[in-house]
Amino acid sequence: MRLLHTSDWHLGQNFFTQNRKSEHQAFTQWLIQQVEERNIDAVVIAGDVFDTGTPPSYARELYNQFIVNLNKVGCQLVVLGGNHDSVSTLNESKQLLAQLNTQVIASTSSEPSEQVVELKRNDEVIGLVCAIPFVRARDVMSSQAGESGVEKQQALGKAIAEHYHLVYQEAFKRREELGKEIPIIATGHLTALGVKTSESVRDIYIGTLDGFDANGFPPADYIALGHIHRPQVVAKQEYIRYCGSPIPLSFDELKWQKQVIVVEFDGTDPTIEPIEVPRFQAMQAIKGDLESIEKQLSDLDFEHSEVLWLSIEVETQDYLTDLQERVQILLEGTCWEVVQLRRAKGVRNHTMQAQEKIELSELTPFEVFEKRLDLEAFDSDELKQRKQRITTTFNQIVEGVELEAAPQTPHIEGEKSS
Repeated sequence: MRLLHTSDWHLGQNFFTQNRKSEHQAFTQWLIQQVEERNIDAVVIAGDVFDTGTPPSYARELYNQFIVNLNKVGCQLVVLGGNHDSVSTLNESKQLLAQLNTQVIASTSSEPSEQVVELKRNDEVIGLVCAIPFVRARDVMSSQAGESGVEKQQALGKAIAEHYHLVYQEAFKRREELGKEIPIIATGHLTALGVKTSESVRDIYIGTLDGFDANGFPPADYIALGHIHRPQVVAKQEYIRYCGSPIPLSFDELKWQKQVIVVEFDGTDPTIEPIEVPRFQAMQAIKGDLESIEKQLSDLDFEHSEVLWLSIEVETQDYLTDLQERVQILLEGTCWEVVQLRRAKGVRNHTMQAQEKIELSELTPFEVFEKRLDLEAFDSDELKQRKQRITTTFNQIVEGVELEAAPQTPHIEGEKSS
């Protein structure tokens, strides 16, 4: 059996001032080609199909068209809900998509058997998926009065691990009934402890849990994870993987190659092969003083007629009211566009400390929040716990707001994409 693992498409994302429709369209077409050429039996999307809970119509069209095209080449699809996805949005077409060989698991079920998906080829079961989407705390546990923050974290981590193992036991039981050695794949959309993130990844908190211990995963043959946009192995276990997002969702993601993962099973033994995803939009990040930026722009290996998205981070202690105009002069005669222009973080901090004027748009909500917290004293252990609770609540509120509507981004910008 051959499985393709992908995640974090974020269809409908507004990237500063830019629309990502053409990139996502090119990616889905490329992915269909990979499925055909590599004889893929099933594709798993491990969460965050959409960027917001109310995706624009073109994003829904891309999603639906991909499913139709994938069905035409005889490949099964399993879609998991992520923290950016609306449960109701994914569920509204669930029954219809089931007729196109697509199983949608938008939320955690209280019945573990409902989260075991059979992978089939010519009506023969060739694999089983423990289809775990983004887990919300209320789905797996109820809050107990009098628990400390640490006790709540421990209880929640245990509840998620128990849910994983309940679903795995259902899959194991099903494999025993079939009487053949077929692989069991588990999924997840969460932050595993010890992973490396990127600017575009918003911290998610399952209740008060900021990271899940990889020891809580069941003994599946492969574990396909989503939420972290940087591809990586988890806990030094080759079979536990984040595939990462297929297109760069922030400029710092240009540092590594985007990929999807093809897993081929000989019985239950996996052979794992990352497949590089092409870059569908020219992008470049530049940092330095104005003189250095000018030189870097002149050295760029892009045609002036090519549409190039630029992030420029200026390192200067002076507050330049004409910063945008200065940069635009450097780009005259090109099709290059600055979609993110900001001062370096250290410079912004220095400017604020000197109480000089600074654009609010250059700060993230979290930088503003941190500056406000710095005015308070959190000396005792009790107050430090209170600070953690406040920070967790703030993260949850910001994410909730971002899920309700696509972000509005000014031209001079320091805000991270979600």
